[in-house]
Amino acid sequence: MTPFPHRSARYLPVMVLLFCTSLATAFELDGRLLEWVRNNYGAAAQQRLEDWQRLHNLAQNAPLDRRLQLVNRFFNRAEFVDDIDHWGEEDYWATPVELLSTNGGDCEDFAIAKYLTLRAMNVPDEQMRIVYVTSESLNQPHMVLAWYRTPSSEPLILDNLINSIQPASQRTDLSPVYSFNGEGLWHNKSTGEHARVGDASELERWRELNQRLIDPLRSN
Repeated sequence: MTPFPHRSARYLPVMVLLFCTSLATAFELDGRLLEWVRNNYGAAAQQRLEDWQRLHNLAQNAPLDRRLQLVNRFFNRAEFVDDIDHWGEEDYWATPVELLSTNGGDCEDFAIAKYLTLRAMNVPDEQMRIVYVTSESLNQPHMVLAWYRTPSSEPLILDNLINSIQPASQRTDLSPVYSFNGEGLWHNKSTGEHARVGDASELERWRELNQRLIDPLRSN
């Protein structure tokens, strides 16, 4: 597996356009992006991006439960790799293009890719939260995506560790700490209640990720 180049060299060349036209509605892969990925990461990497586009086109109008299943399984095919080994940094939140081009990432990369893809499939932002948890099975922090049918519903958990999507009550190995989406940041209390504590923009890694989504062509 070939990682993206470290630091400023990671950003795509000026000739390459971002895949997103609007994260909230749809995305479109640019031909020059596909060519650049093929030249730098091979035909298999290009195929993964094309499969991602095909998944969006075929599943965006499918029943919601089906969209969740397809997206969860699609990204779970990538390899889990620690940030320091993959990106050369202790904590790096990757875009979906970076995850698919290199075919690897860690838990937050999987959760973010699923969240952004489902947003592009018209799943409302208020129904999803990226959740930072403590995993008893891993004995370390972990990150998953939660989907809520209604604000008061028990969420379903999309996890890179398993392909099955389970209600939160069945994931007794996970202890939520905080959660966020494009609209806010919440602290998870021991009682199970969620207290809004601010905006997701207060998370430095989230700000950096969104900057690369908005302007990935900048050079440092």
